[in-house]
Amino acid sequence: MRILAATDFSTRSQRAVRRAGMLARERGAELTLAHVVDDDQHPYMVALEMREAERILGEQIGAMAELQGLHVRPLTVAGDPFDGILRAGASASADLVVMGAHRKQLLRDILVGTTIERVIRTGPFPVLMVNGEVEQPYRTALAPVDLSELSVNAVRSGLALGLPGGDRLAIVHAFTALGKGQMFHAGLSARVIDGYVAEERMRATNELAAFLKANGLDDHGQPVRVVEEGAPFEVIATAVKQVKPDVLIIGTRGRSGITKALLGSVTEEVLQSLDVDILAVPPIR
Repeated sequence: MRILAATDFSTRSQRAVRRAGMLARERGAELTLAHVVDDDQHPYMVALEMREAERILGEQIGAMAELQGLHVRPLTVAGDPFDGILRAGASASADLVVMGAHRKQLLRDILVGTTIERVIRTGPFPVLMVNGEVEQPYRTALAPVDLSELSVNAVRSGLALGLPGGDRLAIVHAFTALGKGQMFHAGLSARVIDGYVAEERMRATNELAAFLKANGLDDHGQPVRVVEEGAPFEVIATAVKQVKPDVLIIGTRGRSGITKALLGSVTEEVLQSLDVDILAVPPIR
């Protein structure tokens, strides 16, 4: 296994490097620590900053507790931050890219997205966005599943990368009770509507169980299942508060239409709004 940790030497990047070191130690993985120098400046300044980055990388490798005893390869790349990270990931043949939570720059984010969102959107690598302090190995994971192959791929990738499985994995599934609004406008009683929603929840629960079994995802100690009515993001956010996972595993694209785009635009909202560490997994290409 090969891990690339991208750092801009900020506090949020230090958390990502520490998490990457912890994962590398757990998995016996090769670790590359990369920094991208902006090349939109005079070549003399680029060369100067490259040398300084190499010095700081060496200091971090020597001083950070989570990196002690590991073989860590320092790598400096010149270019645009997101493109540089993609090239560094390719150079390291990375199975996982670890980055710190993005720094919001409202106007720029609206126009082009943050660096981490661009890496996730355009790159072939699973990307772990580290939001929290690094205190212990991951023990619990939560994965949204929308009954698509993309969500299956995300869960499988998380397990393959050594994120929690078995009874430490919880599955969250959002469903829509399509007739609820019509029943309300028709003046039916709350008891009747609640009964209908309960039936829809049971149907969704059974569909999820069959889906997990068909894809071999119930072979890991019967993961906890959270099945709730509502918009996907709201259901995911509520599940994060209830389950309190160490990491959330989510795919980057999904179905659209009446079944909801659980793994498309919802992923962006998750990345922008939730404080939990997030593993974003691209579709198989």
